[in-house]
Amino acid sequence: MIARMWEVRASRSGFDELLSWVCDKAVPALEVLPQHVSSDVYSSTDHRIVVITKWRNTPESLPAPPEKLVARAPHVWDFTPVDR
Repeated sequence: MIARMWEVRASRSGFDELLSWVCDKAVPALEVLPQHVSSDVYSSTDHRIVVITKWRNTPESLPAPPEKLVARAPHVWDFTPVDR
């Protein structure tokens, strides 16, 4: 299992539209893929949106968000579970 964390900071005026894009377009496009396991979307008061997806194997990336809605480009990290 691989967890992919995708994080983006929205422009002040673009937060609501970016969150809608993430929830209505970007994440649903991944959820139909056969290797996809689950997705969670989070937001913060400082205009950040985080998506954590889980994959059976090679994770797929979210599409690039509309540039006019972001304050900076998204960052992506992959994680694997730790046996403890």
